[in-house]
Amino acid sequence: MTKLSYLPGRLWKLLVSIGPGFFLVGYTIGTGSVVAMASAGSRYGLSMLWALALSCIFSFVLLEAYGRYSLVTGEGALYSYKKHFRSIGVPLAVITMIGLIFVEILALIGIMGIISDLIREWSVLLFNGRGWNPLLIAACIIVIIYFLLLLGEYSFFEKILIIFVSLMGISFILTMFLVLPEPSAMGRGLIPGIPDEVNAPMMIAALVGTTLTAPTFVVRSVLLKEKKWDMKQLKHQRKDAIVAAVMMFIVSGSIMACAAGTLFIMNKPVEEVITMVTLLEPLLGRFALSIFIMGILGAALSSLFPIVMLAPLLISDYKNKPVNYKGKQFRILTGAGLLFGLTVPILGARPVFAMLISQLFQIFVLPLVVVAIMYLLNRKDLMGEHKAGIWLNAGLILTLIFSLIISYQSVIGLKVSFYTIF
Repeated sequence: MTKLSYLPGRLWKLLVSIGPGFFLVGYTIGTGSVVAMASAGSRYGLSMLWALALSCIFSFVLLEAYGRYSLVTGEGALYSYKKHFRSIGVPLAVITMIGLIFVEILALIGIMGIISDLIREWSVLLFNGRGWNPLLIAACIIVIIYFLLLLGEYSFFEKILIIFVSLMGISFILTMFLVLPEPSAMGRGLIPGIPDEVNAPMMIAALVGTTLTAPTFVVRSVLLKEKKWDMKQLKHQRKDAIVAAVMMFIVSGSIMACAAGTLFIMNKPVEEVITMVTLLEPLLGRFALSIFIMGILGAALSSLFPIVMLAPLLISDYKNKPVNYKGKQFRILTGAGLLFGLTVPILGARPVFAMLISQLFQIFVLPLVVVAIMYLLNRKDLMGEHKAGIWLNAGLILTLIFSLIISYQSVIGLKVSFYTIF
């Protein structure tokens, strides 16, 4: 056999070795990211690319921080909060856990509503006006995902996420090259600035809220324990964190660029994926549009798995026990989580609003997550020679400042959202 014939197998081994990074990319880039990036690109072109770049840089900082802590101590984030923060440890861990689960339930509701509407719209395009029922679509997705959840262990879920993330990334990048904006526009977009428009601060907060997400970093420590990595993999986990941050930027940036290269030029801002699909159909044609839709479906499915698994992962972390993927608790919690996905198809609510609120609320939890890991990483009795140095502490301080600024923008964004809707 030639060396070329070995490439697919070698590539797959490389992807599996990265593992946790793909899991977190799949978790982070869902339909919320698609909505935020598409809306930002269609309204403001690439002028908010700097916010995405900073979010990805700070994401790397927190992935490295939580990854290093987990490998050195062998402890998960929530258990560490409970154990090492003395009198406030238990309330801190419980509040963090409840807050993360709450925002992810909102995200799940929004994702399932968006994906069922999207598949219905796609079926209309493919079958000349005869679309499928959104409730039936959502029910079928729930059954399939729950069946897969009943089958596997962490390694199985990781492989599924690799497939979905690869599908998502390839689809969005291919679509971007079809409508690639000018390179100079990309360069200008990396220069920080806020457009002089009332909704711009809310858009930045939502954009950051889909990338710099607190659950991603808390779950990071749990995933490394599930991967059975230890201090021997310290350098490897850093490479894993770098790959994850770079992939977040490339995939999310390609969505923004696609909208900037088409809808922004046409002066047709969008707030929903369905609107974007409808507007892009005459521009891209059915084949190219189908590639873009496959990317959205990959984003949705890649984020549904980690979101549904979040509650049992966090509870196991809090108790400092391994996740029992075959146990009753895992099956009940994942099944109950999936049922929330029927909310939008049954009630006919706006899925984008649920996504927006979840993105903005995540920002409020982020400063808490940053402060907690700063305290833990700087304890010599816990970290020994691996305690945070000057560069990691500087990165964490900048991340905290950035998160506080975005939290303030989130408050403004929430006010605008409620005034607009109510």
